[in-house]
Amino acid sequence: MQSRREFLDMMAKGTGAVCLAGLATGAQSAELAQAGAVATKSGLLDVLKAVGKPAQVVTNPDGTTVLLLPYGGRVLGLFAPGSEDNFYWTHPALGAEETARAFYASKDWHNSGGDRTWLAPEVDIFLPKYPDTTTYFQPRELDPGNYEAVPTEGEKGMKGEKGGIELVNRLKLTLSRSGQEVELRMAKSVGPAANPLRYEKYLDLAGVQYAGYTQHTRLEMLGDQAQDKPMVGLWNLVQMPHGGDLLIPVFHKTEPKIWFGQIGPEDLIVGDRLIRYKMRAKGEHKLGVRAVATTGRVGYLFGAGQTCSLIVRNFDVNPSGEYVDAPWKDPEDLGYSTQACNVNSALGAFSELEYHIPAIGGKTGCFRCDDTAQVWAFRGPEDKILAAARCLLSPEA
Repeated sequence: MQSRREFLDMMAKGTGAVCLAGLATGAQSAELAQAGAVATKSGLLDVLKAVGKPAQVVTNPDGTTVLLLPYGGRVLGLFAPGSEDNFYWTHPALGAEETARAFYASKDWHNSGGDRTWLAPEVDIFLPKYPDTTTYFQPRELDPGNYEAVPTEGEKGMKGEKGGIELVNRLKLTLSRSGQEVELRMAKSVGPAANPLRYEKYLDLAGVQYAGYTQHTRLEMLGDQAQDKPMVGLWNLVQMPHGGDLLIPVFHKTEPKIWFGQIGPEDLIVGDRLIRYKMRAKGEHKLGVRAVATTGRVGYLFGAGQTCSLIVRNFDVNPSGEYVDAPWKDPEDLGYSTQACNVNSALGAFSELEYHIPAIGGKTGCFRCDDTAQVWAFRGPEDKILAAARCLLSPEA
């Protein structure tokens, strides 16, 4: 296990070198990274199959294609009907079979990209020596975990290669502060999500592509007496191409809490009803916004001209629930439902849109939670994408 900085350095000198040594250096390396970030649907499917990590293809009634990767329990790809272009970021190594094989053979964290599900509190699960924060480690029981693709009947109109699919992971974790072990079962599946703007006749969306899905995630605490176990909550994160603007609508003006890194005022614009975070800086930076202020809808704008994109996550926020993730230096500062993480380093260049689900266990007395959220994605001319953002998020978008 290693510190966060050592982890980043190792990625630069280890996994990155393993993946690219003898294959691409200098400009070639940058070219491969760019190709990996926008890997095509067919290319991803071919590479993943070749390296023994096959993805499951799910298609909804409007033609949206979702790529489910059982390895790591991820929604790795989101594609509009007839499009090969992924809305999500994927690791550059997945751009070719040889680099992907080396990436998955490494002992480092296998961050394939896309939409993943983690667990909170981060200080208990990813900082095993807490309050010493020099060691950061992604438990392999959690990511990649041991997900199984379980066939189900699926949602109405949803077509998978073998019908409906649910990804299920059973795991045990020891939480750092209490030292207690918890046995858990996580599950996730996807269903259709119709275009939320389909009835908005005043919007001119001609030429705009749409893709969307509904994600169902479930967390169960196994064994008796959940109240005797530490609280644990689901945490969903989407990785998107770097360099865009994250838009967080709020009910009232609120200052985001900075988890780590220094975010300048030119990149963080806090308005009365909207927080705009320009995710373009080098390094690693993270912020959080409290549940009491957030509306349950966050968007990400990137690109320009005729190929501008908007990704919106629509989720439930319950300020009465127990949001247990907190800044590392202040673990009792609770109540954060929404987070954003900017990464432009040896780990890659991507932007993360993150949200939490109220925890189970402990004083909640609950042993199970179920969450349903949507992802809506649009691609097209900039003026039309901005109009969609103003409708779904804020007039200030």
